[in-house]
Amino acid sequence: MTTVGCPYVIIRAVAMATLVACGGSNSTPNDSGPDALQVTEGACQITATAPDSLTTITCKADFDSLAALPFDSALPGATSIKVVLDRLDGDAFYFQNTKKFDIHYEFVSKNLSGNGKPIVADLATFNTTEYFTPDRRFVLGAVTYYSGPKRWALELSPYDTASVELISALFEKAKHASYFGPELAFHPTSSAIATVAGMLPAHVPVVTTDELYAGIDYQPLSLGEAVGRLHFTTAASLAAGEYLSYQNIVVLDSAPNDISVVQGIITQDFQTPLSHVNVLSHARGTTNMGLRKALTNSLLLQYKNQLVKIVVGAAGWTITPVTQAEAEAFWAANAPPPVTLPTADLSVTTFTDLGAVTPEPATPTGLLANLRAAIRAYGGKAAHYSVLLRTPGVPIKDGFAIPIYFYDQFMTQHGFYARVDAMLANPTFTTDPATRDAALAQFRADMIAAPLDAGFQAALGAKATQFSTVGKLRFRSSSNSEDLDGFPCAGCYESHSGKVDDINDLMTAIKEVYADAWSFRTFEIRTFYGVDHKTVGMGLLVHPNFPDEEANGVAVTANPFVASALDPAFYINVQKGGDIEVVAPPPGITSDQFVYYFDQPNQPTAYITHSNLVPAGQTVLNPAQIYALGMALSAIRTRFSPAYGPAAGNNGWYALEVDFKFDDEGSPGQPPTCYIKQARPYKDPRTTP
Repeated sequence: MTTVGCPYVIIRAVAMATLVACGGSNSTPNDSGPDALQVTEGACQITATAPDSLTTITCKADFDSLAALPFDSALPGATSIKVVLDRLDGDAFYFQNTKKFDIHYEFVSKNLSGNGKPIVADLATFNTTEYFTPDRRFVLGAVTYYSGPKRWALELSPYDTASVELISALFEKAKHASYFGPELAFHPTSSAIATVAGMLPAHVPVVTTDELYAGIDYQPLSLGEAVGRLHFTTAASLAAGEYLSYQNIVVLDSAPNDISVVQGIITQDFQTPLSHVNVLSHARGTTNMGLRKALTNSLLLQYKNQLVKIVVGAAGWTITPVTQAEAEAFWAANAPPPVTLPTADLSVTTFTDLGAVTPEPATPTGLLANLRAAIRAYGGKAAHYSVLLRTPGVPIKDGFAIPIYFYDQFMTQHGFYARVDAMLANPTFTTDPATRDAALAQFRADMIAAPLDAGFQAALGAKATQFSTVGKLRFRSSSNSEDLDGFPCAGCYESHSGKVDDINDLMTAIKEVYADAWSFRTFEIRTFYGVDHKTVGMGLLVHPNFPDEEANGVAVTANPFVASALDPAFYINVQKGGDIEVVAPPPGITSDQFVYYFDQPNQPTAYITHSNLVPAGQTVLNPAQIYALGMALSAIRTRFSPAYGPAAGNNGWYALEVDFKFDDEGSPGQPPTCYIKQARPYKDPRTTP
């Protein structure tokens, strides 16, 4: 049946009788049950400027005209249109122009307020009533298309408390007002909504996050452009000593534990946003992406060992060949400016209790100045830990700090600085990676073999007696080259432990941390950024060791997938305790990744992936443990705001990266307790330097 000028066709789903709708209106009937009229694909309605909304979607082009990237980018490759059901206006339904109106409130306050309709209140009132009350005027959601699995999904905000009836009504309206309606499914965006989804009627299909995630083949992590020679290898090869050039774009099976400076990274195993590789990529301003079956991808293989430009975008990626001249021009234009480290303060010559490392400022705004001063004497980790230790609501172990002075003393007494000069003066060392790696390995071995100063040994022995009930002490790097703007060295150095009753074991652990300053990878990073190697100063943060924690993880005190002011939350990545490193897991190992909407009244959790080290259907942390962690993260976010956040005048991105453990030490058989290990400033992951 053909009718000239009809924008769409409606089909009665049950009876299968056809009804052609023409004329000036494109509104859908008010009935929205399983036998409601169904819009099918037809002529597009938008021919010029997109309107504020449509009441039906009849073609993909119209969807694309109104759709935008969703706020929540946890599941990549998605475009989304926000939808509104107005219950006080005959259940009128709208596909909102999401390119024009970022949030529901912007659309309804302009288009559905006044002129005979009830007045829409202010934003705060709107958010309270329209997401949490059962008698709300509006039912709000979004229709999202996931290009990887090719799925259409209706979604609510993770904290929305809509009932089965409200969800069903919204779903039926969206389904019968769109050509993709027969393919539409409801996607629960949090554990709380998943519980409600389990009670939906049979005619409302449900698609889970796990199902969507499994169908996604592209993971954008660090966005931008990269130019380099496309090099295929494996994480195992890198661990075995394969050398990379800073001019490489590397295609890998999985994310390696360590990697030197490269132009870009592609892994066929998906990563976590807080993996060492991804944190380094963001800090360096280099690209990073996940791509299923990357090592056998025909497009990548076409350019193997060739110079290419790769663009990593939020919704997709591209690759094109470039010339040598174009590549060299890109490298020159994007070379980082030389970095000067904060000058080490060698005036502090005694071990210091952690609470006294960073003095409390006279006024809150003085916190940043005190942190910077402490970093010069003790390094970044100890400086921030000192503030954490004095923060109410933050569970943490006490300890002490060893200032940078003793590292400088050790390096000077044994002539190690002179050896650095000799290595740098050797042309073979500076030009040949194998020679450089071997020389640095010998240098580290000699550092570990060298004795510590007798006075230092005496001070260490005296301090260790204060921890006589502890089996081991943990010595953690705290340098003046970590957590700095413009110099990516997060996770550069290793931590080491020593037995409290064995002074030699304690000293070996200290020297191992000192020697980590001269690993091949960290040396390469400093060279690339023009850092004077001899300006590195290594302090030590010391506290009782966690011998056998039940869970370990990393969190961000803001939502890295959205603009924090619009949808604040905590991002948490946690793994079952053991030998598995949460930020650098072995191939095939997944962790619990979730967004925790701590500031919302119902505090929902939205899981992205689940750990495959716990039984199916279980999570690493229980609700009580998640709440305890949330309380600590909230306290940390507030505490450091005068240094880095809104209380310091920063109204943009603000977050801390927080390492934590859950441990039952001292109370075996009881639920493990949360402990905070460290906090440091975290860059906005959606931007590059």
